[in-house]
Amino acid sequence: MDQTFGVSHLKEEDFKAEGLRDYALYRDLGVTAATGGLARAHVIRLKPPYPAEAGLEHYHTVDFQMVYVLQGWIRNRFEGQGEFLMLKGSCWVQPPGIRHAVLGYSDDCELLEVILPAEFDTVTLESLPGAAAGQPK
Repeated sequence: MDQTFGVSHLKEEDFKAEGLRDYALYRDLGVTAATGGLARAHVIRLKPPYPAEAGLEHYHTVDFQMVYVLQGWIRNRFEGQGEFLMLKGSCWVQPPGIRHAVLGYSDDCELLEVILPAEFDTVTLESLPGAAAGQPK
């Protein structure tokens, strides 16, 4: 697969409501274009207030998914792993197909996400018990 050189500089106008979730703004980092669809990388800003739809259990049809918390906090539940409070500087890798849900996040939550391949499906399953806005534990 051919790859090209790419550069992305921070511009506030690059955060757009053109992504997987209505409650998030996405800044595409140009990785999809530079890798010919091999990977996607974007910065995600989660918009307050926490919406109930974020608590819906789901999974992604990906080969690789990594998330790094740039600022704020996010609380998630992962199938077979439990709940985790991720703070600024926290990083996690989600195995392909792991069921998960967002249980809460701070008003300033910002994430860096890297996914392979760039195009993938998200399958929403059901509402999780106790999936409500909350403060970090």
